[in-house]
Amino acid sequence: MVVNEKSLKRMKRRVTADLQDILTFPSGDGLPGGPFQSNVRAFLRRHALPLPPSSLSPHLMTWQILFRAGDFTEGPDAVPAVVGLDLVEEEVARSRSVYCDHCRVVGWSGNPVCAKRFHFIVKGDGFSIGGNVKPCTRCGHEVHLSEPRCKLCSHLMTAEDVEDWVFSQLEDTRHLLHGVIHGNGYGHLLRVNGREGGSRVLSGFQIMDFWDRLCRYLGVRKISVMDVSKKFGLEYRLLNAIVSGHPWYGDWGYEFGIGSFGLTLGAYRASVDTLSKMPLSMFTCEGRRPRTRVMDLILVYQSLSEHELLNLRDLFAFMMSSIHGTPKVSMAGDGTNKKPKSSSSGILCAWTKGDIKRVEDAMFRVLRAVSGSNWVSWRTLRGAVCKVGSPELLDYCLMNLAGKQAANELFVQIRCNPDSGALEYRLKAGDASSLGNLSSSSSSSSLNCPPREKMIADLRFLYESLLNPQTMMTFVPEAMRDAATKLLDCKQFVKDYKLETSLADANPSTTLLFCQLELLDCSEGYSTNPPPPELVVLPPNAAISDLKAEASKAFQEVYISYKGFQVEEVLGYGAVDESTPIRFLMKSLDTVCVRGRWKGKNGLGRFRMERGLERWTVDCRCGATDDDGERMLACDVCGVWQHTRCVGIPDFDVVPARFVCSLCREGPKSGAAHCRDEGAMSADIAARGRGGGGKSLVKLCI
Repeated sequence: MVVNEKSLKRMKRRVTADLQDILTFPSGDGLPGGPFQSNVRAFLRRHALPLPPSSLSPHLMTWQILFRAGDFTEGPDAVPAVVGLDLVEEEVARSRSVYCDHCRVVGWSGNPVCAKRFHFIVKGDGFSIGGNVKPCTRCGHEVHLSEPRCKLCSHLMTAEDVEDWVFSQLEDTRHLLHGVIHGNGYGHLLRVNGREGGSRVLSGFQIMDFWDRLCRYLGVRKISVMDVSKKFGLEYRLLNAIVSGHPWYGDWGYEFGIGSFGLTLGAYRASVDTLSKMPLSMFTCEGRRPRTRVMDLILVYQSLSEHELLNLRDLFAFMMSSIHGTPKVSMAGDGTNKKPKSSSSGILCAWTKGDIKRVEDAMFRVLRAVSGSNWVSWRTLRGAVCKVGSPELLDYCLMNLAGKQAANELFVQIRCNPDSGALEYRLKAGDASSLGNLSSSSSSSSLNCPPREKMIADLRFLYESLLNPQTMMTFVPEAMRDAATKLLDCKQFVKDYKLETSLADANPSTTLLFCQLELLDCSEGYSTNPPPPELVVLPPNAAISDLKAEASKAFQEVYISYKGFQVEEVLGYGAVDESTPIRFLMKSLDTVCVRGRWKGKNGLGRFRMERGLERWTVDCRCGATDDDGERMLACDVCGVWQHTRCVGIPDFDVVPARFVCSLCREGPKSGAAHCRDEGAMSADIAARGRGGGGKSLVKLCI
């Protein structure tokens, strides 16, 4: 059958039109109110298509959902863009990564290991993570997973090769989105890559909006994110904290979770306040000589703003809004037709009237030398007078050249080139009022700023000079350097989706109860820390006995180590008959405390906590008492862990082969209280000697 090319295009458009829009999905009717694990099952049945089980590995099942990306099109044929979401269900007990490092550094290390993890992935290359081919480890030729050897080089593909490839697919840093959620509803946002990260279709904001809607739809409990995002090559958690008072993820409700080096929420807020309110007059004081580029740039942007810029927050907020409000063009791009405020006293602190007149006269000479009515670009004009003044002075004069009289009733006219968007200049006879509105077709916001690339370069320079503690100007107060360091040390942020609130409108015919567990014994070395409360859904006629059975089932299904666990008692209702309907005793969304124990040994003690089997003590001088993801080392005498930075070892220096903490150096008496038991210390030393998992001699940031 011959298919006409135009018909094929129409068919593709019809197929794409049937897909849901990732910019609004999920919307409409939600899932039945319940725990995350049951919600995600219903979600898969309703929206996803399973991929062949053999396409990955026996303990990894993959589903896929295809979306259209709004009205965005790709290619010369303007075919609607399609985005795929892969959902990978990981059986944790058979995984090579049983324990979750992300839980460990965000304060959830005491939670039991869940039986399932669910990965939500949008790949950057547009293909599914569940492909049937992998590259040969020797020659790179594509090999089908069912084939034992590479056809090109005859290399034998081992099970380890396949497993390495499978997990490399999950850990690929090029994913546009990668979030992982444990069966108990606690999860981690691992990766968001927008335009700067290689996304052709979706921006970072659109990806985050989709992720946030999806989490709310699925009924997740809490999501953490380690904020190491960058914007224009700068640490965005520091820059956005100055501009907005919170990290970029804070726009979606992510708040301070846990700070590295013992930092608290109060220290984070105080650091934001210290930096953002630092007055600009400290850097532009007329008595500060010699003039610096920082002074010149601040004065230029103060002259551009319609509002007074008084502190660092005002300055960086204005620059960020100007960058996002101007079209992305070449260096010769946007300019300004809008004059700054009439007052120029601030600028004259940096340049005299004679300096400004000298540069303007040089620009007038260049424009008069151009024949006819030809336009001169920003870049060309700036380059022609580059030796007349400083770069900042040239930019200031270019931004205020429109409408100025050159000679003999010739005035400077400007426009934005309709093809390139570049700002262009020429001289034309007339008057200033008639020439000042020739660029009215361009937005005032885009004409009130230098080119976007110029502003980004200025932003980078000011960031390095005023915010980066490693490159900050030498004369700034030590409080600024300390505040900036603290903000960079706060990477872990958490969003609590407040499941109780989202379930308020759940099905009234069911009873939803949060079961808080109290353990009666801790056989096989089980932790005394109970897991988070588990949500159970009960029919309207359920009795106390049904509650106990459903609570037992819920904990058994969610956590590996809870196989064989049984709830024996509902605290506060011990004297109530087991056949009593619960609707007479409690209402929906109540929290009830249940008590239970394991029936015999199940041999699953190694899954009791996300932190693993290790026993360690963190007691650092900064106040940290647990793993926070920063580089640490252990004392070779007492085995207690401390940050390398806190004991005077810079982050990029090699860790010494032997380290003894200050308490142990002072003598055995002072170090005795600091020391752990001999068995735990021996286990740590053995782990270090093996180079095994968990906490090693040098703990690198995740």
